[in-house]
Amino acid sequence: MARKFLYIFAVLTVLVIAGLFALRFWAEELTEFTFVPTAKFAPQAPLAANIYENPAMWISRPGLGTKDPARWLPQGAAPAAQPLKAAVFFIHPTSYLAKDHWNAPLDDAESRTRAELFVRGMASPFNASADLWAPRYRQAAVGAFLTDDPQATQALDAAYADVLQAFDYFVASVDKDTPIILAGHSQGAFHLRRLLRDRVAHTSLSSRIAAAYVIGWPVSLPHDLPAMGLPACATPDQPGCVMSWLSFAQPADNAMLLTGYARRPGLDGQTVGGSPFLCTNPLTGGVGGEAEARANLGTLKPDVDNSTGALIAGLVPARCGADGFLDIGPAPDLGPFVLPGNNYHLYDIPLFWANLRADAARRVQAWKAPR
Repeated sequence: MARKFLYIFAVLTVLVIAGLFALRFWAEELTEFTFVPTAKFAPQAPLAANIYENPAMWISRPGLGTKDPARWLPQGAAPAAQPLKAAVFFIHPTSYLAKDHWNAPLDDAESRTRAELFVRGMASPFNASADLWAPRYRQAAVGAFLTDDPQATQALDAAYADVLQAFDYFVASVDKDTPIILAGHSQGAFHLRRLLRDRVAHTSLSSRIAAAYVIGWPVSLPHDLPAMGLPACATPDQPGCVMSWLSFAQPADNAMLLTGYARRPGLDGQTVGGSPFLCTNPLTGGVGGEAEARANLGTLKPDVDNSTGALIAGLVPARCGADGFLDIGPAPDLGPFVLPGNNYHLYDIPLFWANLRADAARRVQAWKAPR
């Protein structure tokens, strides 16, 4: 079984590397042609009302045992000294790269396997919690972020409906006195913004949020953050706040990302293009600022050949630039998945794996402290 998993991982790796190689040379010309679905959008039938009672609808959840990819630890990471006494809801990034559908079928083998790998590397910083949940959902295809076609909006709305259904089941399933950590990356962060507006802001649930990690998608300061119901994290021990960053190495070219950002309206329905967005520093735990590499407790460097990885302390610094992006200095060698323009999007969480683990523990402790 382990060998079969490695074979699958190797094939997926080759496909992704080939795509990234092409994008480096013909980024503007190839992105839409390569990834935007050619099929007509097909409305998604609502999921069964009780579908998230089925453990098979979760990549991670209590009770999955060794089948739970989020329980993995990289080399050099010891089990947490103290359990994270919070319930965690993690929304995985886009893992459906095909263009056959606008939304990934739940039984698509490649996107399922890739989603499990993403959860392994990106949700594992939170695995000191015994109550970690990451749903499967009919995610929008990656091409939905690369076009102005109205079908893309329909696909994102359909994916969000699944996420919302999973979240409602999660909230109903966890102890009502337990603090909650919300986290999402890329498409997961895109949906998490909306979920915060629709399920957290101005509700009793807002008082239970220890932290919200909206990583890898811009959070517009005038158009998103006010609607999300939580402030930006100003200090490292502040509970009930939002952390968000987008990582670039130097020399950086973020034009493609800014184009994608401008395609989608803010949570207030207004155009976000040109508006400033939130940059919190994962090494300082606050808005803006900078920290040297020695403050980095551990970057997860993937070992692609063996489907594992190791923590390396002191590898990259972090500085929130005037443009809102997180500058990680000269490009570190972390493997083949760097996007055009020195965009370390796929590494947003692995770059700061150990600091994110510590940040979550700190904010939960601060949530529990008398206020």
